[in-house]
Amino acid sequence: MAKFPCNNIEERDGDLYFAGQSVEKLAKQYGTPLYLMDEDRIRHNCRVYTEAFAKHFVKGSRPYFASKACCFKAIYPIIESEDMGADVVSLGELLTAKAAHFPMERVCFHGNSKTDEDITIALDLAVGCIVVDNAEELYVIDREAKKRGIKQKILLRLTPGIDPHTYAAVATGLVDSKFGSAIETGQAEELTKVALTLPHIDLHGFHCHVGSQVFAEDVFERAAVVMLTFCAEMQKKTGFVTREVDLGGGYGVRYVESDPSVDIASRIGEVAAVIHKTCKELGIAEPIIGMEPGRSIVADAGMTVYTVQTVKKIPGYKNYVAMDGGMADNPRFALYGSKYTCLPVKNLDKPLPFIAALVGRCCESGDMIQPDIAFPEGIKRGDLVATCTTGAYNFSMSSNYNRLYRPAVVMLKDGASRIVVRRQTAEDLLSLDE
Repeated sequence: MAKFPCNNIEERDGDLYFAGQSVEKLAKQYGTPLYLMDEDRIRHNCRVYTEAFAKHFVKGSRPYFASKACCFKAIYPIIESEDMGADVVSLGELLTAKAAHFPMERVCFHGNSKTDEDITIALDLAVGCIVVDNAEELYVIDREAKKRGIKQKILLRLTPGIDPHTYAAVATGLVDSKFGSAIETGQAEELTKVALTLPHIDLHGFHCHVGSQVFAEDVFERAAVVMLTFCAEMQKKTGFVTREVDLGGGYGVRYVESDPSVDIASRIGEVAAVIHKTCKELGIAEPIIGMEPGRSIVADAGMTVYTVQTVKKIPGYKNYVAMDGGMADNPRFALYGSKYTCLPVKNLDKPLPFIAALVGRCCESGDMIQPDIAFPEGIKRGDLVATCTTGAYNFSMSSNYNRLYRPAVVMLKDGASRIVVRRQTAEDLLSLDE
């Protein structure tokens, strides 16, 4: 019997249902490969954060949706109506949010290597805050803000030296990270002092990001203590009073049954308790708190559906089930060895004795979704297979590798479905070629 990583997936008479709808019917209606998104789950996940923030942190504190996890226009009206901000890391993400009429004052613009164009357009659009990674960016922002006769609100991105015990590729808070200025080396203090001298810079506080897919119970607490201690030191040395601290990131999600469940609301309460205690001990006012969940907002709201093309058996070695998608629509196994729950769309109530690697159609040996998946006996060409928990970093990391078309994205809500990103066509693919 198949097991599911989250409760918006169910089996009805052997058939797979997602967000209360038949996966088979959706695949027949929209074709495959197909990204499905559960709007109600997105909204639920937003409210877990917003309600916990309202309960535990000072007024003005807010979670910001990390757009890099899943960025298309239809996401932003949901995020806006749930009273979240938006964290963007590129012009593409910023302009997508703008096109969706997301309020720019609730946008935080990140990135460790912003171009002059990035900065000038961000200022022209009046983004609420820019997270400054380095001195070069600081000087450009000050120069461009002067031209416009404004003072630009910023946070300085710092590296607190915290190990989040996650994938090395997504750990971002270590001293030797490409992101931010290290507290340990004194560079964070130097950058703070520079920012305070610039007349068109409005320094509100500091930002850090320790990593993604965080399960360790004390990661955000440790980061908070380091950041607040730095705030107290800057107040003592320069007189600067920190108004805002953004702890970045979000909590981990369940991709497979062995992954732990995280009570996010309780965890946020625990972080808040540490912040209250630390601020009192340091003798500083509690700042506004930010956090930037992405994966934990959209991951379990997503599912990808494929059609089987080939079943290959190599006696004494390995079996392969190849489908019509792969690393072009989900590169995370190839990049990180990421785990997923993969399910047949039919016969879920039957034994699943056939063990095979679920592989894609790209001309790469590493084009695999998972190495050992349980399938029904007799799985064949034309059958449907689904990969769960694909709402984060699947559509947003998709590519046209091998000149494959990007799949459609279909939003599900209240028994209805609608296309929010149409399937790419040959015309789309060739439109930029001269």
